[in-house]
Amino acid sequence: MFGTLSYRKQKTIIIVSFLLIPLILLATFTYYPAIKLIYYSFTNWDGYSPEKPWVGLDNYREVFSNSDIFKVFEHNFAYFAMGIVQNIIAIYFAVVLNSRLRGRNMFRILLFLPYIMNGVAVAFMFGYVFDTTNGSLNLFLSSLGLKHLGETSWLGTEGLVNYALASTGLWRFMGYNMVIYIASLQAIPKDIYEAAKIDGAGSWQTLWKITLPNMKPVIQLNLFLTVTGALEVFDLPFVLTKGGPAGASQTYVQRVVETAFAYNNYGLASAMSVILLFFVVIVLAVQQLVLSRGGNK
Repeated sequence: MFGTLSYRKQKTIIIVSFLLIPLILLATFTYYPAIKLIYYSFTNWDGYSPEKPWVGLDNYREVFSNSDIFKVFEHNFAYFAMGIVQNIIAIYFAVVLNSRLRGRNMFRILLFLPYIMNGVAVAFMFGYVFDTTNGSLNLFLSSLGLKHLGETSWLGTEGLVNYALASTGLWRFMGYNMVIYIASLQAIPKDIYEAAKIDGAGSWQTLWKITLPNMKPVIQLNLFLTVTGALEVFDLPFVLTKGGPAGASQTYVQRVVETAFAYNNYGLASAMSVILLFFVVIVLAVQQLVLSRGGNK
């Protein structure tokens, strides 16, 4: 039957099919769950009962009236702070490894490798690194004569645990950001650098006047991704500390999961998820606005 159709109709059917398949998958696994999530946020569903009592805005009122829920965002701030440091280090390595350094490809691979590692495996590995008694970090500090620091409980101290966990993310994702920055550097026309060299610009002037301004859109993109990534942290604190000590490392997503699966309050957890989704959408909207203005300039 298909062979009897004209070439134009066959081409149209193929194009429509290729368009429909991803749209159906997108609607099935993205839009439909999002709509159901919003619906559940207005109910008092326990996750098991076929009845889903409608409670209106009660779940949202509880979220905004409970200061303990939003307090966990303070823990997410550590990941944002480390994300800023991560981007600075990534830019440094990108600039260095974009030069004619001998063995630069090997260094690029070594720095990128942590990104392809499984997140749970990374968490378990750093569990040994941060171990109080036999951890490699404390043993290293003790070998340097810093015995007081060598006895630190990195994952058991409220003021340190979030930054210790966030440093793990720095190690894991820095190489990924570095690769993005290298691609941005390679897109800068060589003629600009040659003209700057003729004008007598030094390496430092070239970096600040040419390299960084041309990398600005990519830097902005990575900073926005850092914000959304900091809001969505879950695996590291869940595996390493379970939110401890005494909830000091519990992130917002952990709180959502705990509300749903530990307390069987899927309605409240859905409302918390919708609020997080709203924050992420705002960040993405600001990102698009900033990047579009930068592109127009």
